[in-house]
Formats: sequence, structure tokens, C-alpha cells
Amino acid sequence: MDGEQTAQMFPAVTPLQQMIASCTGAILTSLMVTPLDVVKIRLQVQNNPYPKRRCFLYCNGLMDHLYFCDEGSHKAWYKKPGRFSGTLDAFIKIIRNEGIKSLWSGLPPTLVMAVPATVIYFTCYDQLSSFMKSKVENDAYVPIFAGTVARLGAVTVISPLELIRTKMQSRALSYKELHLFVRRKLAEDGWISLWRGWSSTVMRDVPFSAMYWYNFEMFKKWLCKNSDKYEPTFGINFAAGAISGSIASIVTLPFDVVKTQKQTKLWRHESARDVALRASTWDIMKQIVAKHGISGLFAGLIPRLIKVAPACAIMVSTYEFGKAFFIKQNLKKQEHHTSGYLDLK
Repeated sequence: MDGEQTAQMFPAVTPLQQMIASCTGAILTSLMVTPLDVVKIRLQVQNNPYPKRRCFLYCNGLMDHLYFCDEGSHKAWYKKPGRFSGTLDAFIKIIRNEGIKSLWSGLPPTLVMAVPATVIYFTCYDQLSSFMKSKVENDAYVPIFAGTVARLGAVTVISPLELIRTKMQSRALSYKELHLFVRRKLAEDGWISLWRGWSSTVMRDVPFSAMYWYNFEMFKKWLCKNSDKYEPTFGINFAAGAISGSIASIVTLPFDVVKTQKQTKLWRHESARDVALRASTWDIMKQIVAKHGISGLFAGLIPRLIKVAPACAIMVSTYEFGKAFFIKQNLKKQEHHTSGYLDLK
């Protein structure tokens, strides 16, 4: 048995190991980032209480989810009483009065979609990237293509599931009622109706992904070179993830503004649903510019950076750390196997 055959038996990292690493990173990212969004929502509700049937965006650091106010409920986590003077004061009072678990209010239902989407995305990116690098001489632009295809795949798989989850929460449907709703929807509008909102998500997420991975690989190499490191450390991956995530979030912010506006209009006004759906991304952009100027397309830049930069940094550095761990384990297995084979000879 030669070295090539041994390497095939014990690859650097397997798809299953990539899935475990990305799943771990996804859960850790959501645990670290969600409290920031929970506090932000609590501060917003304090100043402007959400009316019944109002929907708002909830971010767990992995995905944005539409969350509906419970009709007639005064016990919902976002309606709990409390007077906060700012972000830090809100953190302290929520932990002291409600317990630390309240910082992750509303998180479990969103993870059902966010974690699988992240696992699909990161695993597909790595598999595509490795395959393409083995086929081309100049691999500088491989991250752009691999990032684009991986994000397209993840969005396409998750979009109908997220649509169903949102509908289920918005109308408090039972599983039987949900089944009837989906059947009626398919009969009336066809399968394509389950991917409504897909295009606006793709227009934001695909350019973000392409820029993010290209910049991440570039900054990672640059930081390794300037710190005299042969392999990237956790800190290098963290810094490269934060910088590349920040750049991508700034460039794609107009599409994020449009997507947010389109989603909230679509679900807040069921009667105006068809009007909201007919309005294209470019039509909404023109409306925003006409009303608020070019700066309207970059509304919420600082909050988005505060949310995206740490989320990207934590996710990718944890993922790369997980892969590095598995690579070491695989190398140990390979060395053990090789030494055992030589002993037999």
C-alpha cells in the first residue's frame, strides 16, 4: 500500500467532519450573537410597542427570520416589562430580573432552519473549493465560484422551509392545517410559489458570499505572510472573517434594505401580498432613493456591521478550528496505519 492509497483512506478532512465543524460553529455563533439582537428588540419594543400581527426581523447570527407578535399575548418574551437606559443596562437588568436564559429568547425555533442551512453552505463551499483547486492551475478565483454555488444551493433548499415556518407561526397553524395550506398553495400557484422571496434573498446573499470568501482567502494569506505563519491560527481566521464580512455587508447593504422592506410588507399586509410581490428589487430601490436619497439604501449600516462582523468571525474561525482538529486526528490515524503496515512487512 503506497502513500497515495493511504491518503485516500484517510483524507485531510471528510464531508462528515466538515458538517460537524460547521454545525458546531453555527451553534456557537448563534449563542454568541443572539443576545445582541434580543436586547435590540427589547429596546425597540420599550420605545415603540409592537402592535398585534406586527412582524419583526429576528437574527440569530446565521440567518434573518420573520417573527410575529403573538396575538393577544402579554407574556411573550419581547413584551416583558423593563425600563432600560441603554444596551449595557438592558443586558444587566435582563440577566438580573429574568435570568441569563432570557438573552436567548426565541432562539430554538429559528435554529431548526439556520443550522442546516449553515451546514449545507459551508460543507458545499469546502467540497467545491477543494474539487476546483485540484482541477485548475490558477485558483485565485475559485472562492468566488464556490461561494456563489454553495450559497445558491443553501438558499434554494431552505427558502420553502423558511416560508412554511413563517406561515405556521403567523397563523398559529396546526400541522394538519399547514398541510392543507401547502396543498392549496401548490394547486393555486404551483411549486414555484414556495420559493417566493427567493430572488431578493439571492441578490443579497450570493454577492455577499462571493465577496466574503474571496476576501477571506486573500486576507488569510496576507495575514499569514505578514505574521510569518505557515498555517493560519484561530486569531488570523477570526480577523480575516471579521474584515471580509464587514466589506461584504457594506457592499450588499442596499439589497439587505430591499429584502427587509419586501419581507415585512409581504407578511404585515396579507391583503397587499400580490402588490408587494409584483414590486421588483429595482422598483423598491427606486422608491427608497426617491423618498430618502441614496443614503436610504445604506440605512442601518452600523447595526448591520455590529451584527455581521462578529458573526462571520466567530463562525469561520470556529469552523476552521474544527477542521484543523479533525485534520490532526486523521493524520494520527494515517501515521498509526502506516506504522502498523510497515511492522507487518
